[in-house]
Amino acid sequence: MTLKVYADRMSQPSRAVIIFCKINGIEFEEVKIDISRRQHRTPEFEEINPMKKVPAIVDGRFKLFESHAIMIYLAYVFPGVADHWYPADLSKRAKIHSVLDWHHSNLRHGAATYVLNSTLGPALGRPLNPKAAAEGEKILSESLAKIESVWLKGNGRFLLGSLQPSIADLSLVCEIMQLEVVNEKDRDRILGPHKKVLKWINDTKNATRPHFDEVHSVLFKVKEKLKRLQSGGAKDETQSTLKSALHSKM
Repeated sequence: MTLKVYADRMSQPSRAVIIFCKINGIEFEEVKIDISRRQHRTPEFEEINPMKKVPAIVDGRFKLFESHAIMIYLAYVFPGVADHWYPADLSKRAKIHSVLDWHHSNLRHGAATYVLNSTLGPALGRPLNPKAAAEGEKILSESLAKIESVWLKGNGRFLLGSLQPSIADLSLVCEIMQLEVVNEKDRDRILGPHKKVLKWINDTKNATRPHFDEVHSVLFKVKEKLKRLQSGGAKDETQSTLKSALHSKM
């Protein structure tokens, strides 16, 4: 049976799983779950993931959720996945796990909090929250500094001094790409001081093209629609247009 990937491409971890499948030639059916329409909260999807979040996969009778676990499973099960994505060497594998564990409570927490409360909240039925956005930005900036000082040490172009990307690189770069939807001045202010991070992002993009660009095209479509709102529409009109932008993102 064909692997099914339940995903919303506006979701950072969904994009990571889809790119991983595409770059490794894994055949799959993408089942679109529109978070802005609350499709992740339907009884049908809850049977696949009781946590009601994307991504999730169904491989025959096997169901799995959480993007890190999904990519590890795919690296084990599907032949042809290059070793650098999830190395057989246990010490390298353990180091990748240390990055992935750090990701959720640091980079993801900061980036998701900032983007949601500064930009995307209204599309999901939540008001913008400048105080929460500022708190998220602080965690995000601290996380970017840690990536430079800890994970990007060494001569390699990728995390942990590697010469080729792993699932950790893909997960973290997809996370940071969410900043594409925020105001460009704010994005440049946050990322600009971190030159090593910017180079690493570009290296990861290059290593996963053309799939990286194709999967992230949804962000750029939403970004263009958000730009047109910055000319100063009414609050209700802005929220309505943002919802429309997300609903038409695919």
